[in-house]
Amino acid sequence: MTRNTCTPGQTNDTASSSTTGPDGLVQQKSEFSPSVTLFALDSLGPNGSAELRRSPRKRAKIEYDESAIEDSHLEVARVSPLIALKNKIAQGKGKDSSKGQGQRRRPEEKIANTSRRAKGKAKVSSTPVKAKAKAKPKTPKAIPSTLANPHPAPEHWEEVYDLIKDMRSRIVAPVDTMGCDQAQYKESEPRNRRFATLVSLMLSSQTKDEVTDAAVTKLRAAVGGTLSIENVINADNDTIAEAINKVGFWRRKTEYIKQTALKLRSSFSSDVPKTVDELCSLPGVGPKMAFLALQVAWDLNHGIGVDVHVHRITNRLGWHRRPTKTPEETRLNLQSWLPKDRHREINHMLVGFGQVVCTPVNPKCGECVLSTNGLCPSARVVSEKDGKKKVTTVAGSRKRKVKIELEGDDGTGETRIKLEEALKDETLIKMEDTGVKVEGFD
Repeated sequence: MTRNTCTPGQTNDTASSSTTGPDGLVQQKSEFSPSVTLFALDSLGPNGSAELRRSPRKRAKIEYDESAIEDSHLEVARVSPLIALKNKIAQGKGKDSSKGQGQRRRPEEKIANTSRRAKGKAKVSSTPVKAKAKAKPKTPKAIPSTLANPHPAPEHWEEVYDLIKDMRSRIVAPVDTMGCDQAQYKESEPRNRRFATLVSLMLSSQTKDEVTDAAVTKLRAAVGGTLSIENVINADNDTIAEAINKVGFWRRKTEYIKQTALKLRSSFSSDVPKTVDELCSLPGVGPKMAFLALQVAWDLNHGIGVDVHVHRITNRLGWHRRPTKTPEETRLNLQSWLPKDRHREINHMLVGFGQVVCTPVNPKCGECVLSTNGLCPSARVVSEKDGKKKVTTVAGSRKRKVKIELEGDDGTGETRIKLEEALKDETLIKMEDTGVKVEGFD
């Protein structure tokens, strides 16, 4: 069917012919461009507007074959090397990290899972899974007792030893009345005596004997009047810390004492062990404490307990071929040449001597007979003359004497050191710096 239609603003004279198609649309040429075709609805409503009609709604049911989908996924994974690589990476990550519930899986993981389902059954490893073995307790490192090359005995050591022992017999030092061996006398039970000795040694590190003795007394009262392993275990850390907070490193020692008490109960039948290696396996216990604990608690002489006093004095006396740097090095040197019957007494003797006479700072060489007899290479004499302070150090043995005089500032800003050796020529050395340090002297 054909009829003439016109667009708005167009008359019938100028309208071109139109054609109605089977779909109800009217086609006509545009008056502005002959190459443009205009379409319009054939039917108009009552009000002159075009009526829009909805086509009948149709429902379609889509069915799919899961096996076909799985086959397509397998084919994609097989053909594409990139997807195969992603699947391999995803499987590796799945072994290292667990996924939370409800977490969405990645597309490549879905393909990998589909591939596993397509195979019909999962692979089961034939290798049995080994249970993780419990970590074995570390074997305590053995404490050395001898040197491969024994240290030679120093010259005149017996004479020096006997003179110090004689001086020591006339000195009452803090170690005599407040030393670690005194803690046992306030306990009646033998086990408690041994434990009190060990605790006193643990507290004595970096602490003066006076402070250590007061801390042991306060700790005994804080845990119930008896310094036993059970009382220390039952006491809380705050109680122990409050009692020993005057000693050096008291926070660390609080933990050490509690841990040591627990280990003594679990591993040593609530008693102090009888070997150096077992004692050194306890928290906060070193070789010096172990040797002294065996001497005092068990009356066993297995070595020399070397503390800062023994280490300092033996180096001042020149008893080491080369100055030792650690107490352990000093101990091994001494044990290689000092007779064993003196291993036990040397600690107590030199500690008291170092507390009173051969002190760390400003030693009292004027009160020491070793200085007057020329047996101490570190001996020195301090004197004042004309308002100037002089420090005279006599170095060497009886065979060779070197006299060193350190004179104060004479107004020129210089310090003079005068050396005299075997009554030979005097040598004057001028130093620009008035603070002179002579190596080898404290």
